[in-house]
Amino acid sequence: MGYTREDILSFVREGGVRFVRLQFTDILGTLKNVAIPAAQLPRVLEDGCMFDGSSIEGFVRIEESDMVLRPDLDTFLIYPWREKVARLICDVTTIDGQPFAGDPRYVLKQACAEAAALGLTLEVGPELEFFLFHVDDNGQPTVSSHDTGGYFDLGPVDRGEDCRRDICYTLEDMGFAVEGSHHEVAPAQHEIDFRHGEALHTADKVGTFKLVVKSVAQQHGLHATFMPKPAYDVPGSGMHINLSLSRDGVNIFADESDALGLSRDAYSFMAGLLEHIAQMTLLLNPLVNSYKRLAGGYEAPVHIAWSGGNRSPLIRIPSTGYSAKGARIELRSPDPACNPYLAFAACLRAGLDGMRRGLPAPSPVNENIFALSKGRRREEGISRLPTSLEDAMRLYASSDFLRNVLGDHVFEKYLAAKKEEWRGYSSRVSQWELEQYLGRY
Repeated sequence: MGYTREDILSFVREGGVRFVRLQFTDILGTLKNVAIPAAQLPRVLEDGCMFDGSSIEGFVRIEESDMVLRPDLDTFLIYPWREKVARLICDVTTIDGQPFAGDPRYVLKQACAEAAALGLTLEVGPELEFFLFHVDDNGQPTVSSHDTGGYFDLGPVDRGEDCRRDICYTLEDMGFAVEGSHHEVAPAQHEIDFRHGEALHTADKVGTFKLVVKSVAQQHGLHATFMPKPAYDVPGSGMHINLSLSRDGVNIFADESDALGLSRDAYSFMAGLLEHIAQMTLLLNPLVNSYKRLAGGYEAPVHIAWSGGNRSPLIRIPSTGYSAKGARIELRSPDPACNPYLAFAACLRAGLDGMRRGLPAPSPVNENIFALSKGRRREEGISRLPTSLEDAMRLYASSDFLRNVLGDHVFEKYLAAKKEEWRGYSSRVSQWELEQYLGRY
């Protein structure tokens, strides 16, 4: 878009904006913000906004806490709420103006710069699923719903249809190109897809998307959650990621002479993803709860394989219809709890590594992998994703590849946060344990 400082000040003045949110993301993907009165915006656009980084997950120690938010002018928008509030997404820098190594947005910028040096741009199209649940009398979220809908159902069994429609209207008001929305497989589960775009802008949009979904749901008296597996015995929520690379606006993954419409570069990119995916899983599936979704069944991919159309492997190649121009790779394991900046950076670097080394893709698996015996999967060389956060941490911790992608600061801080999460989970007595053991022993 190329907004200037004067453009932003004019938008604020003409739009009657009273406050501006300076937004950024911590290493776990949580959206943070500092709100400033509109009168302070000229100063912030000039000098940035200082804040205490010691209180933000994975940022800095208390001895070195002062950080600066520097707005990206192209991210300006006015929220379509009743209050006149705008937002600017910010890069985090040190006091002397250097990029902060712990800023997830900077991690993705570095990966995109590596691709740009090769004349390449990563295009990403995420598909985010979420649940809409009731809240209790105190306004606290529950896992109950009157929704009995299933895949592609509509009202009256889809009781979240009105809320989902209002979410789409709000997203469109904010400049999103919504391509489709529908009820998902589980009761109270929904999906809204928006148009693919350049990786950094798409990662910014994922955070905005989540904020809109939660805000509009709250207006409907509902709670929206992107928790990967909020309920037992139903499908969990994923964030399938559609990936392609372009050079001068041309999709280099496309090759109309190939049966699946994919180029040699696309196959090598996919091979890089498959080689690195196990160690990347801690980034793509970051919660203890993520591995309840990846426990097998319900179409959640757990096996490291690919196919042209089969939805049971980790990667599938969506049909492009009559033209290969839309050729892309769909990675199906990530869930919406991941930090999109770190996830996209890891995917891009893994794919580029495969292209650089000219890796050949393994043979596709066109059968339902869930129906194959363990022996058959072993014969086919099909391995499995980590089965728990602990397993994922072990693979991540030994990965020189990810240390290079993330940098030492993010790599270490992220691992420390996940270790603490696993320690808290492992020491907690669950309701299941009480039901199984309290009366028996």
